[in-house]
Amino acid sequence: MKRSDLKKGLTFGIIGVFLIGFQPIIANSRPEIIDPYIFAAITALIEAIIFLPIYVFERKRLRSMLLENYPKNKISLNLLLNGWKKKSNIKLLIVIGFTFSIVPILLYIGYELAGAILSSLVLKSEVIFALFFGYIILKEEKISKVQVIFCSLLFLGLIIAITQGSFNILEFNAGVLILIINVALFTLIHTLTKSAFDRNELFPTQIVFIRNLLSGILLISTYILIFSFDHLYTFFKFEYFVFFLLMGIDYGLSLFFWYKTLTYIEIGKAGIINSLTPIVSSFFAFIILKEDFTIFHLLGTIIVIFSIYMIMSKKKVNF
Repeated sequence: MKRSDLKKGLTFGIIGVFLIGFQPIIANSRPEIIDPYIFAAITALIEAIIFLPIYVFERKRLRSMLLENYPKNKISLNLLLNGWKKKSNIKLLIVIGFTFSIVPILLYIGYELAGAILSSLVLKSEVIFALFFGYIILKEEKISKVQVIFCSLLFLGLIIAITQGSFNILEFNAGVLILIINVALFTLIHTLTKSAFDRNELFPTQIVFIRNLLSGILLISTYILIFSFDHLYTFFKFEYFVFFLLMGIDYGLSLFFWYKTLTYIEIGKAGIINSLTPIVSSFFAFIILKEDFTIFHLLGTIIVIFSIYMIMSKKKVNF
């Protein structure tokens, strides 16, 4: 790896860490009138608008690259650019769009109930689900004993932070349980999506644009049916819309910087950098939201980050 590539990857990764870490802060700072349903709906459409030009640019770049490298290989060209037209991939895109209509709603509810600090830590359990689904669905390398040990240690770190050292599982609040279910759900969908990437039938910016477009349309349509367009219009006042805009821009840019990070460094190193998001969330939650940051939060954060480092360092295959 070139030193310049490592430097670029670290730069993009660190920017992404701050963007991701700030998401629960934005979500929990919004006015109470903005419920999780409408928050998910409008931010999804904003993210779709942000990713539309990125998707178009990426599609044009891929077309030019494939035509240049494989001028006679029309099969490869059509496979990547038009793979979404396959019936199996259309079904996959519909499932992704529907699932990511549910995921952000559960995410924002979880943020509210668990708080920003705990939420940022619980989301790191994605590593455990990624290993499991990668092995079961993608037939990736067998999960090693070392990885099992550090997955258990990661879970222990979460329990310490969640229960504040009491180890009383009954102290798990509803927000934590919702977030864990949500993490399992979106990690499963990411795993299914990766199989399409491996077949070179879909590409990342295409997925992000389509999933946000479908989920935004679905959520807005059902919201108007339940309430009315006049009720929806209320949220386009500046004092409310600014929160939709902030979350849409933050989430959209965080995905962009994640993909840019993966352009320059391996997913293992990118995953280790991404594990630092709880530090950012905790800092801003303490400063802006006035959440208490206890010694057990600190201990749990250290254990979670160390566990992710060890798990990712043993992972040779992308997940």
